Amino acid sequence: MENKARTEELKNFIREHEALFWYSPGDKGETVSDELLVETIINYGNMNNVKQLFRLMGIRKTAQIFFDSINQSERRKNNYYELARDYFTHYFNRYAN
Repeated sequence: MENKARTEELKNFIREHEALFWYSPGDKGETVSDELLVETIINYGNMNNVKQLFRLMGIRKTAQIFFDSINQSERRKNNYYELARDYFTHYFNRYAN
């Protein structure tokens, strides 16, 4: 689910947080899929990072990516920390409808 029309602002956001994408070589971090971007920021970012992601992607799109990911399979569901998965499930159910 890679967004080929990724905005420059979102690419800059990814570059600013490149330490969170340590597994992506050099300049490849900005090419991660939207699914992996949301997962990484929710798992490893702080709340300011999450808020900035919502501003850049939109809370509804972020929620859709999150729910698609955790509903895809048990393996994908387990990629999120349990506390983060539970918190954002409730958060999105309340604020992204």
